[in-house]
Amino acid sequence: MIREARKEDIDMIFEFICKLENSQFDYHTFRLIYNKNIANPDCHYFVAIQHGITIGFMSCHIQYLLHHCGKVGEIQELYIDPAYRNQGFGRLLINEIIKIAKIEHFRSLEVSSNKKRTENVSIYEHYGFRLTHNTFTMEI
Repeated sequence: MIREARKEDIDMIFEFICKLENSQFDYHTFRLIYNKNIANPDCHYFVAIQHGITIGFMSCHIQYLLHHCGKVGEIQELYIDPAYRNQGFGRLLINEIIKIAKIEHFRSLEVSSNKKRTENVSIYEHYGFRLTHNTFTMEI
C-alpha cells in the first residue's frame, strides 16, 4: 500500500534517509525540515507499507520554473528497505507521483541520482526517464 506520509512517520523516514545517504543526520534539524516540508503543498511525501510495516519512502518537490514555463516535479529521495527491493514497491511509489503529475498538470517529472548509485540509471530509464541533464553541485 502507498499513502501520503504523516508526521508520525518521521522516525522511520529519518532512518531511511540516513541509510540512503550513508550518514547520520542531526535529528532535530531533520525534524524541523520534515515538518516544514510535510505542511508544504508543493512537497509530496509518500510511504510504502507492507503488512503494517513502513518499508519505503519517496519525496517529490514541485518548482515553478521559468525555463519550463510551468510546474516541474523532482523526485528528491527514494528508498526501499533492502529486504523489500525488486518487489515492485519503487514502481508503486513512482506511479503515485506520476498520477499526481498528470492531475496537477506538471510539465515534467525529474529525478537526480548520485553518480555512486550506478544501478539507479537503468531503473529510472526503465520507468521512462531519459538522461537529458547533468547536475553540478557545490557544497556550501
